[in-house]
Amino acid sequence: MKRILLTGGAGFIGSHLSSFLAGKGFHIICMDNLITGSKDNISHLLKKSNFEFIRHDVTKYIDVSGKLDFVLHFASPASPVDYLKFPIQTLKVGSLGTHNALGVAMAKGAKFLLASTSEVYGDPTVHPQPESYWGNVNTIGPRGVYDESKRFAEAITMAYHHYHGLDVKIARIFNTYGPKMRKKDGRAIPEFIEQAMHDQPVTVFGDGSQTRSFCYVTDLVNGIYSLMNSGMNTPVNIGNPDEMSIIELAHKIIEMTASRSEVEFKELRVDDPKTRCPDISLAKKDLNWHPFVKLEDGLQMSIDWFKGK
Repeated sequence: MKRILLTGGAGFIGSHLSSFLAGKGFHIICMDNLITGSKDNISHLLKKSNFEFIRHDVTKYIDVSGKLDFVLHFASPASPVDYLKFPIQTLKVGSLGTHNALGVAMAKGAKFLLASTSEVYGDPTVHPQPESYWGNVNTIGPRGVYDESKRFAEAITMAYHHYHGLDVKIARIFNTYGPKMRKKDGRAIPEFIEQAMHDQPVTVFGDGSQTRSFCYVTDLVNGIYSLMNSGMNTPVNIGNPDEMSIIELAHKIIEMTASRSEVEFKELRVDDPKTRCPDISLAKKDLNWHPFVKLEDGLQMSIDWFKGK
């Protein structure tokens, strides 16, 4: 049985990946300090023989017994609410945490996959964003703690590949949504659903013309799995290229929840990207991957999950 160390495995994406990979027959060692993750996300896995949970902060030395075939590094706060609340921890997990995770992969002769982000592109001047685009990031802005931690994580990952010959993968993950997102996550979809379900004002920053593209979590997980098993060592965009404005999303969720909410506009947040859309040509060509779940279907499954909470 192949063994995987999955850091951040009790988080939103990490917990879906834990379930998926455990179901594939891998032995999962889920490591999380629960700063933004939750054991509730993995409660259904805790009694499985091929799953174990270790509460640990990966910015400190990582010690795992036995062989490892993969190290998947997903540990990090990922929403603006979280990384603005935990700026130093975010920088440390992207730097020290990535270094420690790479060290384990080296010691065990394991393949390494980094969960990077579309935020490495900053407020892009190229649209849609291909992997060849170097980005437009404000290093000292409030979002810089997340953007730069991931840019550094990519740099040290590639350094381990070039200097040590480590087999590495880098997934640049675009906006992802679905069940297990926290109600107070701060990102648009859970925030809008929660507000609309309680007939509260749906808060849109700026005029809502900024665009995003949203990938349902099962599609994202399938993309990660395809990348894991590929021969690719350079960054790959994983996301859904179907783009819509934030104001359109707000009205769509109000309609789907049959809410009496109205849109409330607030001041645009600092360095909030005007556009965000992946060019997934590389993933289509080299991974034979593309998303399947339509936004309306994914939103309905997300709304149903939030209603059950």
